[in-house]
Amino acid sequence: MQGLDPGIPLATVTAGWQEREPDDAELASLLGGRTVNLNLYGRWLDVQEQDPEFAEAELEHRTFLEELRLLYLVQLESAIASIDLLTKRKADRRSAIEAALTDARAVVRLIDDRHAARVRAAREEFVGAYHPSGRSKIAEHRAAVRHALEQAGALIVAGGHVGVLLRALRLFDVQASIPDIIIAWSAGAMALTEKVVLFHDRTPQGRSPAEIYDEGLGVIRDLVLLPHARRRLRVDDPLRMSVIAQRFSPATCVVLDDGTRLDLESDGSLPTGARVVSDDGLIVTRDGA
Repeated sequence: MQGLDPGIPLATVTAGWQEREPDDAELASLLGGRTVNLNLYGRWLDVQEQDPEFAEAELEHRTFLEELRLLYLVQLESAIASIDLLTKRKADRRSAIEAALTDARAVVRLIDDRHAARVRAAREEFVGAYHPSGRSKIAEHRAAVRHALEQAGALIVAGGHVGVLLRALRLFDVQASIPDIIIAWSAGAMALTEKVVLFHDRTPQGRSPAEIYDEGLGVIRDLVLLPHARRRLRVDDPLRMSVIAQRFSPATCVVLDDGTRLDLESDGSLPTGARVVSDDGLIVTRDGA
């Protein structure tokens, strides 16, 4: 935390830890004991208790979003499987296979785009119907969060459950008062991007396709972050990695392995040496080495 006034508090978000949100003693110690936890998950629980109409509506909204997600995954798995099959064909002319692959990739991107648009539309409809900013308990918490952020020298966003984290960040309008300095990791970093992508090739059920989960806050632009990539992805499979890179282009897929630190430039661009996924599925440094 060099360069920050040691007398200025640091605002922390541990909402992704859910019930463990208050268990931040180790984090506070690492940050010199000058943290103020925004308590977003606790605030969300308070809203659930004090505003039952909103709580019921939000539960219905989340149920609908999960239904959208499950249907999206059915479409996505089928479309990704067609790419896998086409890449394994050998007897056909290469030009014909490439043409078919181009069409298959376009289908996947269409499915991604349509799902993202449906999620956005559902969220906008919910906000338009229930006006969170106009509800007294939410407005009360938003004012407290805004005041804490205005006094903070930096915002620290921990990981955890990215859906819970995003919901809390949005509900209490954290984006409106974010300090100039932000430190985030894992799901916390993902929540700051424009497009939150979930991925896991090593589940007990086998690998599953990377999926667009939701839009993030958009503080970090033109990047798709892949935390713990080597533990969660088969990075030694260029074909699979190339599908991920090409799906989310022109955004750059950035590999954030355990222990990796990435300091974005002042304009939000990647620093030299950042590890990214190339279009051919290889992990390379930004300078091409």
